[in-house]
Amino acid sequence: MRLKDKVAIITGSASGIGEATAIKFAAEGAKVVVCDVNQAGVAAVVAALTANGADAIGFVVDVTKTDTIAAMVAAVKDKYQRIDVLVNNAGIVMDAQLFKMTEDQFDRVIDINLKGVYNCTKAVVDTMIEQNSGVILNASSVVGIYGNFGQTNYAATKFGVIGFVKTWAKELGKKGIRANAICPGFVATPILNAMPEKVIQAMEEKVPMRRLAQPAEIANVYAFLASDEASYINGAVIEVTGGLTL
Repeated sequence: MRLKDKVAIITGSASGIGEATAIKFAAEGAKVVVCDVNQAGVAAVVAALTANGADAIGFVVDVTKTDTIAAMVAAVKDKYQRIDVLVNNAGIVMDAQLFKMTEDQFDRVIDINLKGVYNCTKAVVDTMIEQNSGVILNASSVVGIYGNFGQTNYAATKFGVIGFVKTWAKELGKKGIRANAICPGFVATPILNAMPEKVIQAMEEKVPMRRLAQPAEIANVYAFLASDEASYINGAVIEVTGGLTL
């Protein structure tokens, strides 16, 4: 078990990639902290993990509200006395071309996808510094490297969280803390359920492997980066795209 007894906080983990990451981390022996705005989803994921023998707890956390983050961090420290891994996975999309994008669409995505990552990391970094160890993992995107039509707000956040890890790797590396980012391509998550089949097929055709990623395939990379096997990987930006950008 590569994550045995590591305490891992995963935001946005009631569904999709976050849920898959919680499942993978638990299977690797981590003590998993499930965080999401979806209370029912948090309860369901925690119940499933504990039913399989995992050590898991859950919190309703809005990454734009620092009081909910602080309460969660305090409870985690009280229970486990440490925080080893933070996976900043929570995020949303509110797409529109620039000339149609509203201020609310822009601000909401920035608040969750960018400021939310700052909020959560700021809340745990003192603990990691005290421990002289820790891993921070940010969910970026292929859009955070290459941009994408209709995603001015989303692209800005995903570029931004790469900037975070590049900076944190320099600031925190000497304190035993590693920071890295993952850039998924097309992933088969519930967000695609509303898309027409022909759109999904077009996405698949753009990928040399001719399929979308499964959430577990992204979670596998997070698990590796969170583990001691990745002990010299710091400030990295790893594409997990099936070759989409080739």
